[in-house]
Amino acid sequence: MKTRRMVSALILVGVALLVTAPNRAADAQGQPIKIGVLFDHTGPFAAGGSLNCWRGAKMMIDYINEKGGVLGQYKIVQIDGDGQSKAEVAINEAERLLNVDKVDILAGIYSSAHAVPLAEKVDKQKRFLWITTAISSKVFDGRNLQYTFRPQATGDQFGSLSVQYIAEYSQEKFKKPAKELRLAIIHEDGAYGTDVALGSELKAKELGLNVVLKEGYSIQAPDLSSLVTKLRSVRPDVLFHTGYNPDIALFLRQAKEQGLRVRAYIGHGAGHSQIDKLKEAFGAREIEGFHTLDPIASQLLDGRKLKPGVGEMTAEMVRRYKTLYDKDVQDRAIAPHVSMGFNNMWILLNDVLPRAIQKHGGFGPEALAKAARETDIPEGGTMQGYGVKFYPAGHRFAGQNERSYPAVFEIIEGKFELVFPKAVATAPPLLPLPASSPLAAR
Repeated sequence: MKTRRMVSALILVGVALLVTAPNRAADAQGQPIKIGVLFDHTGPFAAGGSLNCWRGAKMMIDYINEKGGVLGQYKIVQIDGDGQSKAEVAINEAERLLNVDKVDILAGIYSSAHAVPLAEKVDKQKRFLWITTAISSKVFDGRNLQYTFRPQATGDQFGSLSVQYIAEYSQEKFKKPAKELRLAIIHEDGAYGTDVALGSELKAKELGLNVVLKEGYSIQAPDLSSLVTKLRSVRPDVLFHTGYNPDIALFLRQAKEQGLRVRAYIGHGAGHSQIDKLKEAFGAREIEGFHTLDPIASQLLDGRKLKPGVGEMTAEMVRRYKTLYDKDVQDRAIAPHVSMGFNNMWILLNDVLPRAIQKHGGFGPEALAKAARETDIPEGGTMQGYGVKFYPAGHRFAGQNERSYPAVFEIIEGKFELVFPKAVATAPPLLPLPASSPLAAR
């Protein structure tokens, strides 16, 4: 009788082991991490850079999954959302990803007009938001967000640096002091354009420069000829322009038709960074000498000057992009938005998530926020060159990367060259605009 009871007990133990063994194996392999990747796949923002950001982010997620997932065991499940270049649609897509698909992380966001309302809504739900692209400082300014983080540079930094660039090269290239230049600032009137334009205006005021016009316009405007007329009347030497994609093409077309002439044309990211779209809308020779500001396209940096292993990741990005999307593109012509998606997703998957899991017990919002606040990547530690350290809770810009910065690019001989800051430049700037440009001052 005792023997029979012992055998029964052993059988029960064996059954229990069989039942629990798969659970332990599953724990060892790691649970999947669901990431909602929200960009604009349709509408004007798609061609303005959003689709390239998504491509970069997807390539990084695929790369990590091929290596076994985060920490070699937590596979990423990517669930896409399409904001359709409309703020209300982007908000609805975010709600779907968070509350229907139950993603652990919401990532992406191209447009600042989407990011500003989304950040507040998501943060109030105590869900984790990782912004790879949208640059408006209004996303964070004074909001003390707890679960929203952005490694990307801010719009006011874009505007400020473009003015600094012109000021430093004025005497050498225009043969006159910067204070004698006539500057004009035009911008789309959403969160993105307003923020960049304010950065330009404040830097110009700080340097004592002469701003002869500052004016916003709606990206929905069917006609910008009156703005061109105003610009012609104030005769700017340098035009600073912040827009998206269709509005940039509309403005350039009407500026050409009406005979606007400037000595330098400075764009700020978005459509100005999509060289293929600029060529398509305005012509290859016509855009020679055009500028844009963005975080550095990774392939323009010397990988040997970055931390060990970082340059190899850039080579991986270039290889994947050419294999998947454009086998004929020159390496240097790959838009910086690809780097934004790839690099900023890499920071999340390679730095924040592993620490959240290993140190803070998982990948819930609290663990992720704690891990993000502990991120401490020095300059040269990312593919775009900048370091990463987020402003702490209670700071005016809590959640924003304090080590980020943009750079100035120029189209020289049909491809982007990095021209400012001087310490990282790959070529001297081409100033003023060459005679081939219809906007060039005669």
